[in-house]
Amino acid sequence: MVFALRQQLAAEFFGTFALVFTGTGAIVINSLTAGAVTHPGIACTFGLVVMALCYALGDVSGCHLNPAVSVALVAAGRFSVSRLLPFVAVQCAGAVAASLCLRLLFPAADSLGGTLPHGSALQSLLLEFLLTWLLMFVILNVSVASAVKQHFAGVAVGAVVGLEAMFAGPISGASMNPARSLGPALVSGQFQSLWIYLLAPTAGAMFAVWTLQLVRGSNPSSESC
Repeated sequence: MVFALRQQLAAEFFGTFALVFTGTGAIVINSLTAGAVTHPGIACTFGLVVMALCYALGDVSGCHLNPAVSVALVAAGRFSVSRLLPFVAVQCAGAVAASLCLRLLFPAADSLGGTLPHGSALQSLLLEFLLTWLLMFVILNVSVASAVKQHFAGVAVGAVVGLEAMFAGPISGASMNPARSLGPALVSGQFQSLWIYLLAPTAGAMFAVWTLQLVRGSNPSSESC
């Protein structure tokens, strides 16, 4: 079934809202409850919500939920450039709406689960580049080829998100997603390191397209995650 653009945009808005609300919500609740959620719990929250949304929305919009993913899919020839700006706009809007909801629910929260480097800016810049490169490389490879591989695409993508959040979250925040960082930054007013999380994930996702071409040569067409 082919869905209309308005349905695809609605799916991207809702999906990004759900991702940011649950993921950064876990960070906020963890900070307000003396670590009750725990770092592994936060990582699992991000991974599980991405996995669930891939299966719920993948057939509607491809379940990008991430401007860097959308940009890379255009570069890979798997997504229409005419839909890029509307997709990015609703992804960012969904992230901002989620952060506004968290602000209403938890007014005492400071950064609203925003991403900030715990170390040098260069360290987080390189780390976010590499994390998004790996994530996008997996997305590009599991969203095509055999039907069996596609059935497990949501598991693979969610697992990578959870894995990377587990080990890299304490250093860079493991954003891998400009919208996920933009929402909390805009609502909390903390912009000091936002450029890292806009630039590095986009560059890393684009690098994954080149890596895919190096590994596979041909580039089969698909838009699903």
